[in-house]
Amino acid sequence: MAATPAPAQAPPKPTWDPRRPQAPFPWLRPTIRIRLTLLYGGMFLIAGILLLSIIYLLAAQAISTGNQPLFRIVSFSQGSQLKVSSANCPAINATSLSLQDFNDAIAHCVDQQRQEALDNLLSRSLLALLGLAVIAFAFGYAMAGRVLSPLGRITRTARQVAGSDLSRRIELDGPDDELKELADTFDDMLERLQRAFTAQQRFVGNASHELRTPLAINRTLLEVHLSDPHAPVELQQLGKTLLATNERSEQLVEGLLLLARSDNQIVERKPVDLAEVATQAVDQVHAEAEAKGVEIRGERKPAVTQGNGVLLERIALNLVQNAVRYNVPENGWVEVDTEVRHGQAVLTVCNTGPVVPAYEIDNLFEPFRRLRTERTGSDKGVGLGLSIVRSVARAHGGHILAQPREGGGLEMRVTLPV
Repeated sequence: MAATPAPAQAPPKPTWDPRRPQAPFPWLRPTIRIRLTLLYGGMFLIAGILLLSIIYLLAAQAISTGNQPLFRIVSFSQGSQLKVSSANCPAINATSLSLQDFNDAIAHCVDQQRQEALDNLLSRSLLALLGLAVIAFAFGYAMAGRVLSPLGRITRTARQVAGSDLSRRIELDGPDDELKELADTFDDMLERLQRAFTAQQRFVGNASHELRTPLAINRTLLEVHLSDPHAPVELQQLGKTLLATNERSEQLVEGLLLLARSDNQIVERKPVDLAEVATQAVDQVHAEAEAKGVEIRGERKPAVTQGNGVLLERIALNLVQNAVRYNVPENGWVEVDTEVRHGQAVLTVCNTGPVVPAYEIDNLFEPFRRLRTERTGSDKGVGLGLSIVRSVARAHGGHILAQPREGGGLEMRVTLPV
């Protein structure tokens, strides 16, 4: 009986390598290094050739000028007297010169003509060098901008992606060099990020539906049972406890979903006045503040910023709610101010309350962290308020700063761009 052949195994998948396969002759690739080398070397060679040509022409002109006769003999006698005429050497135009005086005048004239030729050659060479330098700098600036233009395109795309526009791609054309490899790798990274963020948004949407629906059903059932007047007292007490627990779970789910949504940059922005947002938050917390005996005050000046009104209202609401809930038992107050300071919209919430050590300020912004309390067992919230505030502020390009007040309480300052 023949043995059954083993099934063929699939070949192993090659690991992903961002580098492209090398060309047969990699030294012939028009890479950015080769192009810059050719550019700088060519510019140096052309500038040297031009400078040498100009110096050669100037030297030739100086030599041709120097070949002209310095003097001509006008008359000559049998004695020792010689009469000459010269336009370049006025010193030998005397009526009669001895031989020694004539030689001295000729030597001085030759030295003078040589010095004038050198000075003329130097001045013209410097002017030529200056002109070539200006041309070289201008040409180099233009060529460098052309060679580095792909980097500008990559930078602009990265800046657009920073605004949560992950659909942007560089799609760089041109030779297969280091810049194109960088652009292709960046595009591949953007593709992966877009898929990841799309999956995250889909998960948040599904989780929102899957988590809210059973909690809403539980709340409805509990409210129906609590509405029965013939229900036992023990059952009503249990129903109220379960209803409070269910409400806490709903708040936790809403906070987590809001925290997940607000981690990204805000794409659609509209003018939002922080004064109106803070006033709405104060109105919503006013009844709770009166019940706790907390006075809400402050001056809310117009401070318009660009962002999402719902998320900015959640910032103000969370800060004011925390300021009211974590306050002193008697004679407490909360001060809510808005203003434009140093070209930025500022929302400030101060309150009286327990003394907060400075080293615990950063912990307050972590999810599920409260001051000197456990993760569970507190009826003041779910521990996501300040985390949501920080996340929303960052999504709007701003930041939040918390400082402990003398005597207790905190000063929360949210700064947003105008």
